[in-house]
Amino acid sequence: MSNVMSNRTNTTMNEATLGGRFTFPGTSLTVQRIGYGAMQLAGPGVFGPPKDLHAAVAVLREAVAAGVNHIDTADFYGPHVTNQIIRQALHPYPEGLVIVTKLGARRPPDGSWQSAISPEELTAGVHDNLRNLGLDALDIVNYRAMGAIHGPAEGSIAEQVTVLADLRRKGLIRHIGLSNVTAAQLAEAQAITDIVCVQNNYNLATRHDDTLIDDLARQGIAYVPFFPLGGFTPLQSSTLSAVAGRLGVTPMQVALAWLLHRSPNILLIPGTSSVAHLHENLAAGKLTLSPEILAELDGIAAEH
Repeated sequence: MSNVMSNRTNTTMNEATLGGRFTFPGTSLTVQRIGYGAMQLAGPGVFGPPKDLHAAVAVLREAVAAGVNHIDTADFYGPHVTNQIIRQALHPYPEGLVIVTKLGARRPPDGSWQSAISPEELTAGVHDNLRNLGLDALDIVNYRAMGAIHGPAEGSIAEQVTVLADLRRKGLIRHIGLSNVTAAQLAEAQAITDIVCVQNNYNLATRHDDTLIDDLARQGIAYVPFFPLGGFTPLQSSTLSAVAGRLGVTPMQVALAWLLHRSPNILLIPGTSSVAHLHENLAAGKLTLSPEILAELDGIAAEH
């Protein structure tokens, strides 16, 4: 484990630079606000093994050594690949590491993305995650609604959330979250069980969830933007580039810092397969953006 964890003094110093801390509501799980998303550890198209397994293991170990204690994953990444790499790199897991996974999809041999939302599929998915991560119980499981191409779509998720709530009562899941959902679906889920986090598409240019974020903040519920840097079509903005140039940092660092400033319940899970890029992402936690710069960046959404 010596190559996984830094010494306690270094870790304590790093905690202050990772955006501060957040405790998931109704839990004892406290994480740094900048975490790590494991999706890019799989092969091209999030399918199959990575080109360089040793590099993938190194990135995970470096993230934890830098103070990251929140890793986001899914057993359908690969499939099974990212969870197996996480286990290889970090098991036995350091105390305080929170691993968040998600259910709702499967990857058949053709590499397509298919829904997996029946009670049997969701239950099997929990057991796949437990086995590949080497855990007896999962810290947080997000139910991911497949939705439409460009975002969530309305429709009942009661059956799926009820299945997860039952698995929670059985001790296989500790806490439940949601991904790619609407405010109405969140309310439906909250009538069934406690929800500790919501993962939706959100960034400087994609601001559909502004009201939802504020509502969740009032409830102390985490909001975790996926595609914080634009995802498969990275953010392009002359304003963002100009601000980054003035601050002497990268546009992506500014975009991540803006999210940290946006609301105290926002947690970041940027992913990368590069140690150098990992440190760039983590350094966003040190950036302080003035009210003037924040106002300038707020105008980016109108450009898109």
